[in-house]
Amino acid sequence: MAVIRKTPDELLTMREAGRINALVLQALREAVRPGVSTKELDLIAAEMLRRYDAKPAFLGYPPGSINPFPASITTSINEELVHGIPSAERILHEGDIISLDCGTIYKGFVGDSAFTMGVGQISAEAERLLRVTEEALYKGIDAARCGGLTSDISRTVQAYVEGHGYSVVREYTGHGVGRKMHEDPQVPNWWPAGRARTRTLRHVRLEPGITFALEPMVSQGRREVKTLADGWTVVMLDGSLSAHFEHSIAITPEGPPLILTLL
Repeated sequence: MAVIRKTPDELLTMREAGRINALVLQALREAVRPGVSTKELDLIAAEMLRRYDAKPAFLGYPPGSINPFPASITTSINEELVHGIPSAERILHEGDIISLDCGTIYKGFVGDSAFTMGVGQISAEAERLLRVTEEALYKGIDAARCGGLTSDISRTVQAYVEGHGYSVVREYTGHGVGRKMHEDPQVPNWWPAGRARTRTLRHVRLEPGITFALEPMVSQGRREVKTLADGWTVVMLDGSLSAHFEHSIAITPEGPPLILTLL
């Protein structure tokens, strides 16, 4: 699949999709508290998307699948890394951490972003995990410069995370975003040492108009994961806490990229 460079007009539409996505996540942040179910959060997101004439990118994804995702957002708690399914039975408790991920389709373009936050008072160890993961995202964004390579971003994120004693999950990566939720380029959060390559990883030169979602996924313990019986929820194999932060960005001719998923 070729990397698709967006036109200035397409970037304006993607910026609006990203802004709507940010508004949804802001509403979810305000709603998170002990006693709330993840289904309630999903209903808030669905209503917000309707209000802005947007559609949920996650609901029914991927098209034609025998097990499409059944909700508008993903809600991943504690050791759940990504793709947690909202449920009326899943209640938030004091001290939990929750990753909230939303994808918005607006006028044919996708905005995709996520964050992890605490529910009420959380431990100092959990606070540190969230801080380092979010900082790793912004370190990666700053490394996304025109003329550079996607691997520059990957190495930057990995070095920052591992430098703080955490593990980078390797099975899931950042990805191109545009008219589809998953496009080229793939942007891993790690890179093989030296000149080593794998079949699935390739350097992509960063050029103006390239858009992608960067999303560090970080474990407090080991990096290995497994998928639960629901076919979606990814958890840390050792049960350790995990965090996930994400923004969609656009490469600019000079300077840092444009963050598309801010308010």
